[in-house]
Amino acid sequence: MRMVQKKKAEPLIIAVVGPTSSGKSDIAVLLAKTFGGEVISADSRQVYRGLNIGTGKITKKETRGVPHHLLDVASPTRRFTASMYQKKAGRAVEQILNRGNTPIICGGTGFYIDTFLKGLSLPEVAPNHRLRRALGKKSTEELFEILQTLDPRRAKTIDRKNPRRLVRAIEMATALGQVPTIEHAPAVPAPILTIGIAIPDKRLKKNIHVRLLKRMKFGMIAEALRLHKNGLSWKRFDELGLEYRFLAKYLEKKITKQ
Repeated sequence: MRMVQKKKAEPLIIAVVGPTSSGKSDIAVLLAKTFGGEVISADSRQVYRGLNIGTGKITKKETRGVPHHLLDVASPTRRFTASMYQKKAGRAVEQILNRGNTPIICGGTGFYIDTFLKGLSLPEVAPNHRLRRALGKKSTEELFEILQTLDPRRAKTIDRKNPRRLVRAIEMATALGQVPTIEHAPAVPAPILTIGIAIPDKRLKKNIHVRLLKRMKFGMIAEALRLHKNGLSWKRFDELGLEYRFLAKYLEKKITKQ
C-alpha cells in the first residue's frame, strides 16, 4: 500500500481591515483560534504603554489566549513612526511564520498596514508643533485647500475628511517641498489575504457612541489623569487622537463634560 503524504499548507498572512468599532479585534481572534494564528496590532495608538481605555486596547480576557504583538511597545512621550512599525511588524511576521503559525494583522490604522504589506517607504519628518497648532484651528476644508496648493498630487489621493492625515501631509510638504513619491521596500514573505469588514453607517455610529460611553464608565478620565501625572504633557495629548485631545481640554477646564 502506497502512503500518500499530506501536502503542507503554504504560509499565509491575513489582514483584517475596516472602520473603527466594526469588530475587527473579535474577528482576528476568531481567525487565530480557527487557523492557529497570532495577531499583530496595526493601531497607531495601541503601540503606546498606558493608553488602554481611550484606545480600546484589547484586554487579556478578550485575547482568549491568542498571542498579540505590537501592543505596549513604546512610551507615549515619544513618537512611534510608520517606519518603526514596519520594522517591528516585519520581525513579528517572520517569527510567527517560523513557529508555523499564521500572522493576522489587525487594526484601524490603514497607513500602518499599507506601509508594511505594500512595502511603502517614506522619509522621516519630525513633527512641526508650531505648524500643527496653527493648522489645528482650521477646518478640514481649509486644510485640504492648503494641501492642494502645496502638493496637488497628494491632494488627489488623500482622505480629505481626515484632519490628522491632512495635517501630516501639509507638514511633510512644508518640510520637503512635497510629499515624496513612495518607494517600495522588499515584499512581505508570504501571500496576503485581506478581509474587509463593511458595516452600515447607522449601526457604525451607534457602535461608536456605545463604545464612548463604555470607555467613560470604565475610567477613561482617570486614565488620562494618570498619564499626565506620569509625565505626558497636555500638548502631547493633542497628538494622540480625538478622545485624548478632548480629555485634555476637559481636564484643563477648557471645555465642559457635555
